[in-house]
Amino acid sequence: MTFLHAFLVFLHVLGAAAIFGGWLANFKTPTVNIWQWYGAIAQLVTGLLLVGLAEMGDGEVNNIKIGVKLLLAIGVFVAALLGRKKIKKGLEVPKGLAHGTGGTALIAIAVAVLWV
Repeated sequence: MTFLHAFLVFLHVLGAAAIFGGWLANFKTPTVNIWQWYGAIAQLVTGLLLVGLAEMGDGEVNNIKIGVKLLLAIGVFVAALLGRKKIKKGLEVPKGLAHGTGGTALIAIAVAVLWV
């Protein structure tokens, strides 16, 4: 169980890096790249799995923090989904949507790290 938890945390951190790094890499010409989309999926799935593992264990889960993180993860996921749909249609991703994807991910990272 320890290895599974560590592996899920590893994938969760990679997902955050993909979203945030993709945002910084395209900051001057905002878009939602494919790695941000994959990162959003990874964040949502691994986050839910990590909460499931915590609930099965003996540790306490801060349900309010998890709720806030889930709302932020869904926000990033939806923004990335909408951005990728625009790209597939050959349209330009609105700046607000592109920055919303990365900015919301940054807020989620801050909540995860700073909310003790």
